[in-house]
Amino acid sequence: MSQSTAAVIAGAYFPGPRSENETWVRGEFQAVLDQWFGWRKALLVDDPAVVSAADRLSPDRLERREILSQRLGELCAALTAETPTYTPRYIGHMKAEVSLPALFGWLAAMLHNPNNTSREASTVGTVIEAEAIGMLATMVGYDPAVAQGHFTSGGTVANFEAVWRARYRMDHWLSLGLYISEKTGAPLDVFAAAHMGWDRFRALWSEHGLTDAVLRRYSAAVGTPADIWRRISRAAGRDYLGPVMLVPGNKHYSWSKAANLFGLGEESLWPVALDAAGRLEVDDLERLAQRAEAEGRPVLMAVGVAGTTETGEIDPIDALHDRLELWEAERGVHVWRHVDAAYGGFLCAILGGPDEAVLTPASAAALRAIGRADSVTIDPHKLGYVPYACGAFLTRDAARYAVSAFDAPYLDRPELGDGKWSSTLEGSRSAAGAAATWLTGRTLGFGPDGMGSLLAETIRARQAFQTAVAEAVPEVRFLEPADANIVCFSVALPGEPLSLANRRTEALFEAIHRSQEFSVSKTTLGDDYAAVIARHVSGYGGVRDTPGLVLVRCVFMNPYWAGPAFRTALFPPFIALLREVIARPIADG
Repeated sequence: MSQSTAAVIAGAYFPGPRSENETWVRGEFQAVLDQWFGWRKALLVDDPAVVSAADRLSPDRLERREILSQRLGELCAALTAETPTYTPRYIGHMKAEVSLPALFGWLAAMLHNPNNTSREASTVGTVIEAEAIGMLATMVGYDPAVAQGHFTSGGTVANFEAVWRARYRMDHWLSLGLYISEKTGAPLDVFAAAHMGWDRFRALWSEHGLTDAVLRRYSAAVGTPADIWRRISRAAGRDYLGPVMLVPGNKHYSWSKAANLFGLGEESLWPVALDAAGRLEVDDLERLAQRAEAEGRPVLMAVGVAGTTETGEIDPIDALHDRLELWEAERGVHVWRHVDAAYGGFLCAILGGPDEAVLTPASAAALRAIGRADSVTIDPHKLGYVPYACGAFLTRDAARYAVSAFDAPYLDRPELGDGKWSSTLEGSRSAAGAAATWLTGRTLGFGPDGMGSLLAETIRARQAFQTAVAEAVPEVRFLEPADANIVCFSVALPGEPLSLANRRTEALFEAIHRSQEFSVSKTTLGDDYAAVIARHVSGYGGVRDTPGLVLVRCVFMNPYWAGPAFRTALFPPFIALLREVIARPIADG
């Protein structure tokens, strides 16, 4: 899709950096309010009113309304000091302008305040949620006819949802293995039992005539974990130390939280090595899985990231699936595969369209493979341009979505009805995020002609920025490669030690922050990025005399970058600021 089409989309579906769409937006806001007030007036006409026409003008009520108006004015005035993330000058974090379809959908739903905990509490909201989940499922490569999911408050909770379901599945399989071992006296192969697969589980369930009530007595999730682990140790003839999670070194902090909250312990989080590009090394993931097997510890899940928090890399999701699907085919070992696509999941909208070439072949292949995962995290409040807080959790089918009760996932559970309350970590859930996503999908669309065109242009903006800065300021050292619309760089003279380059970069960040002309962010890469740091420093002939690499981080997700005028207007002053700051002497460290 051409740049002009992306610019048209940005102009039609966003407020405009100078409030260009103000008149129309005001009209739509008023139309939403008119419909809402009209609905309330017409629905239950025989009900009494709380306030009569005369009472509305009473001095007491007028005074209270005046106080509310004043306080509201104070709040609005205070919010004008908030960070202006709507402007392309803000390239600091994964936050940008909110789209008009999302804003309208959010407002319309919030006025009705539906709670998607159940169909009873949200007659329309739950239907909208299911349809919006279907749209997201289609975008990431799932079959919307069988995919399942729900909206969350963000990617952190969505990742927790994945751990919950992976544990549910593993607990079923391991419980059955423990039952058989204790009943027959056969040694328990913990790894084999915990990864047996549903086909094997069903066969053994039928063979032993099991019931839910019986198997519950062998479950660590249902019973007392310490007792069950002790019995597993006895059956296996070795200490059982619990499952592990294989997560890349570029992981989001939510995975450390998950290990803590689910009682697994920090040691259970086994970091998969990163290559020199900052992406997960599949060979190391397999090595860790083999180590887990040797130690008798199940792999609760293997995680790949599509759009890392720090630098935006896209892990080789396709290679991860290839390797673990081979384990399934050759050994019958089923490992839960989760893709944390909180940021990069919406880049799938680019696939299959005229803009796909903006992605590297490796990135396109990785994004196309997301649909092979057991579960996916995606955040509409990032590249979906939906208001906070709105994340989503998706699974490939109903069996993978099953959780909580001990019944096998292929058994019907009519007692749950239409509500998702029993299968979501959050109880009450607003329908506003679902409505915002739904209206975005029904208008802008999550395909290459809509969202894909817009996001492709943000990647082109990043590429143009990188080219312009590299040509003008040779001391700027970009972190290569960049997979999406995020780019990071340091400032270093040829051959100088990393410690001095870090001071230069820190000084640049502080100067940009003080200037208030632009907003950027800063990140420091640590030991997990050792290969990346070595490659980066060697690129300018430097010496690594300190462990961490300080980087300025720029996120080009603002939709208005689709307008070429912003590159012409904003790149030169940014470059001028870089030159000015870099020319200053660096204080001794």
